[in-house]
Amino acid sequence: MNNPIAFPLDQPELQFIASGDALVRRSVLPSGVRILTERVPGARSVTLGYWVAVGSRDEIPAEEAHDGQWAHPASLGSTHFLEHLLFKGTPTRTALDIAIAFDSVGGEHNAATAKEYTCYYAKIRDSDLPMAIDVMSDMLTSSLIDPDEFETERDVILEELAMAEDDPSDVAQERFFEGVLGGHPLGRPIGGSPETIRAATREAVVAHYRANYRPNDLVITAAGSLDHDQLVAQVQRTLEAAGWDLSVEATPVARRPRTPVLITQGKALQVIERPIEQANIMLGVPGIVATDERRVVQTVMNAILGGGMSSRLFQEIREKRGLAYSVFSFASSYSDAGAFGLFAGTSPKKAPEVAELLLSEFHKFAEHGVTEDELSRAKGQLAGGSALALEDTDTRMSRLGKSEISSGEFIDYDAALALLAEVTPERIQDLAKELAAGKVSLVSVGQADEAALSRILSEG
Repeated sequence: MNNPIAFPLDQPELQFIASGDALVRRSVLPSGVRILTERVPGARSVTLGYWVAVGSRDEIPAEEAHDGQWAHPASLGSTHFLEHLLFKGTPTRTALDIAIAFDSVGGEHNAATAKEYTCYYAKIRDSDLPMAIDVMSDMLTSSLIDPDEFETERDVILEELAMAEDDPSDVAQERFFEGVLGGHPLGRPIGGSPETIRAATREAVVAHYRANYRPNDLVITAAGSLDHDQLVAQVQRTLEAAGWDLSVEATPVARRPRTPVLITQGKALQVIERPIEQANIMLGVPGIVATDERRVVQTVMNAILGGGMSSRLFQEIREKRGLAYSVFSFASSYSDAGAFGLFAGTSPKKAPEVAELLLSEFHKFAEHGVTEDELSRAKGQLAGGSALALEDTDTRMSRLGKSEISSGEFIDYDAALALLAEVTPERIQDLAKELAAGKVSLVSVGQADEAALSRILSEG
């Protein structure tokens, strides 16, 4: 299959054979629930995901929540707060019951809050799939959000934020998005802040839950050893048993607009002093959106610039000069904005030199482009890495969820290889020039010469 497959919201049934003879099926129930599966030959496990397209960008800052429009505004960090609470019990299961259900069969279960979605997932043996559907349907539809558990989990989340604050790379990443994306909701931290978590009320979090966890919000994906029809039937039974009326017809919630928005830069330079042995340097510019047709070009560009041990950044900064242990580039793309960044951890006295090298390598990349040898090597790296990733049902489950929620199309391995083959040095350089022309934001966490970093930024 060499062409992307569209996922129209108004198409009730769809199925096709993906690479490796995997059968992909998609059902859109009358209630708006969407269920996607990928049956993988030879698999003995199943990875199951329950998704809702609500993330940290959908929360309402306190200063915007008092204009009368929002009855129960979800303060910053509430989406992540809610993710924690769905594991804390339902009318038929305690938090311990939920944990025992998976532990007793050797399964894994967890959740992730992102900027544009939340996903609850589990990996189990195929024979334990009915249990996982039963438990996860119960969690998603019937969380008690008990007042005592709410306060206990508030403390847990505050400890999680404190742990992240002690990790300089986490701090650099949060401040990086604030700098590059400025006042855009994507620039806010996913977990909120200690202040917003302390201010969160149970009433507002419950309202956030009721407003965003409905049948037409729900996407369920599964990959591995499974039968689609049996899974759909059990999902319907468990959701109805939990009190959801699936006979009420509804259209699935619309996907987010994909038009890039104008980005206003936040602070161009942020220097966060910490008494640690390294300075964590992160710099970058606004990037492209997730559905931009050049996303595969960006992936190749990232691989060549800083995506591996043969990349330019690794070779120049670590291998040639010995200035850093960890050095890489990265791209983060969302529905209407994105960021492209570079990172290195180095000794405080070398921080200005490393920051200057990161920026100069980025600009040299844009000015001089890439060689055919670099391009060939990057294509081989990406093709091989994708093939290895698809050995895991986790990756396949996640691919289904992101295809349904974000892009609205499924790009199979063969289709991805076809897109990869079309990438040329000229396309890479054109994109690099566009990105390098953006306003640069620089973050340093640790101890570094702020004046020297400011001078590099102004001259770069």
